[in-house]
Amino acid sequence: MPETRGRQRASRRVRRNRTIAVASVLVIGGLVAGALALGGGVLAGTPKETPAAAPETQTPTPDPTRPAPGAAVDPAAVDTFDRNAHSLDDPASIWVVVNRARSMPSDYVPSDLVDVPIAHTNVPVLRQEASDAVVAMANAARDEADLELASNSAYRSYDTQVGLYGDGSDPTTAPPGASEHQTGFAIDIGAASGECSLNTCMADTAEGIWLRDNAWRFGFLLRYPADKVDITGYPFEPWHFRYVGVDLSTEMHDTGFTTLEEFFGLPAAPM
Repeated sequence: MPETRGRQRASRRVRRNRTIAVASVLVIGGLVAGALALGGGVLAGTPKETPAAAPETQTPTPDPTRPAPGAAVDPAAVDTFDRNAHSLDDPASIWVVVNRARSMPSDYVPSDLVDVPIAHTNVPVLRQEASDAVVAMANAARDEADLELASNSAYRSYDTQVGLYGDGSDPTTAPPGASEHQTGFAIDIGAASGECSLNTCMADTAEGIWLRDNAWRFGFLLRYPADKVDITGYPFEPWHFRYVGVDLSTEMHDTGFTTLEEFFGLPAAPM
C-alpha cells in the first residue's frame, strides 16, 4: 500500500543517515589519532611550540682587584729577635759596641777574667763565658777538621793599649778606649803553626776558612770584614773575633748582617 511503502522508505533513509554519521565519526577519529601521533600530542593544524634555546655559557671576566689563583702573597716576616735584651753602652754587657766613636772608660776592667786553656803565643785572658766558648770552638776545629787553633792576643787593658797605639800610624791598632780587647770579649786567633798569624793571608788558610764559616756557631763574630771598612773603621782582620753570644751570632748569621753597627742601626765609625 502507498502509506506502508512511504514508511519503509523513510525508515531506510534514517538507517542510511545513521550509517553515514557513524562512518564520518570513525574517519574523523582516525584523522585525530594520526594527527596526535605525528604532532607529538598536538592537534593537527595547531602550531608546535619551539623549545627555548639553552642560554649560552659565558666565561666570567676576571676581577682585576682580586689576586690571580696561585699568586698568594707570603705573610710578612715578623722580627721576633729582641734587640734590647742587652745594653750596647754598658762596658760589661755582652753586646757592648766599641769602635772609634764609642769608647770604653779608661778604668774599666772586667771582673771575671780567666786564663784560656788553649795553645797561644801570649797567655790569653778572657771573661769566663768567652773563654769557655773559645775552648769549645778550638775543640770543634780539632774534631771536625783536624785543625789546631791558637790565641795570639786576648784581653788588653786600657794602659796596654796606650803603649800599643803609639803615634797611631798602624790602622789596625785601635786608640786607647776604642779597642774591643778591653772588653774581655775579643780574641786574635789563628793557626797553632803560626802560619799567617795576624796577617790578611790567614783568610786563605784552612784555619781562617774554618773560623769564617763556623765561628758564629760558638757565639763569635768576625768583627772586621773586608767589605765593611767604612762601617767598622778598621781594615780587614781575618784573625779578630768578638764574642757576642750564640743568640746574637746566630741571628746575624741567619739575617746576613756582618757588623754590629748595621745590625743595631748605629752610625758608622770610619777611620
